[in-house]
Amino acid sequence: MPRPPLPAPVEDLLVQPNFATISTVRPDGQPVSVPTWYLYEDGRILVNMDAGRKRIDYLRRDPRVSLSAMDPQDWITHVSIQGRVAEWVDDVGLVDIDRIARHYTGRPYGTRERTRVSAWIEIDRWHAWGRLKKIT
Repeated sequence: MPRPPLPAPVEDLLVQPNFATISTVRPDGQPVSVPTWYLYEDGRILVNMDAGRKRIDYLRRDPRVSLSAMDPQDWITHVSIQGRVAEWVDDVGLVDIDRIARHYTGRPYGTRERTRVSAWIEIDRWHAWGRLKKIT
């Protein structure tokens, strides 16, 4: 698997509001994968979670993460990222989730009464498939 920097066509896919899944590791070693929204900025991935999610506990214990972003028009074209959470930020005022929600829906995030946390993921390795396969 290649290491960063990511080539322009891979970045071009990642900046789109793609279908995505994020995978973490539970304390017992079981992987957990769930759909997620994300933003790709400055070579890193931003994800945002309700502060009550178990996923935060898993990532604080083991910051390794995998994220796969799939082109919604051609899901076989995807980019998979392996990395680690390098920075945690309390999402005061829901600024990060609003940016992410606008990216996907064009509107601020609807649920306003819950505390949220942002995680910045540093990319260690990546893999592309479908129309991007020739790049890897």
